[in-house]
Amino acid sequence: MIDLPDEAAALAFGQRLASVLRPGDAVTLSGPLGAGKTTIARGLLAALGLVGEAPSPSYAIVQSYAPPEVRLPVLHVDLYRIEEEGELLELGLDDARYDGALVVEWPERVAAHVFPDALRLTLIVAADGARRLTAEVPTAWEGRWPLT
Repeated sequence: MIDLPDEAAALAFGQRLASVLRPGDAVTLSGPLGAGKTTIARGLLAALGLVGEAPSPSYAIVQSYAPPEVRLPVLHVDLYRIEEEGELLELGLDDARYDGALVVEWPERVAAHVFPDALRLTLIVAADGARRLTAEVPTAWEGRWPLT
């Protein structure tokens, strides 16, 4: 379990995550509203070179970033409004993984088999307001996890 006591810690975690992110990776972020999913994604994107704050993809569903804006193409995806797994086909997420990475919020809105090799991060909000992060680490992430 990783403690993220405040927003700065969540941003810093996202920055550390960016340092090991590779083309083909998928990272999923689960947790209740306000748990810090987008904050972690913002830290990751800033570390990849994004200038300014990344908008939440809640309404757009997919926010794409590509060089020279960032060093690695990334699709930041929010599946909260997805109602059927078939809607994912229209998003082209598999194609994006050939040369980039996915950061997916609300992955529980689709079946687990959709992102079988993803680094699955789950956030909870503790009684003191701090966030606690747990991870399910797939084989593809061995040697990169835990982050240092």
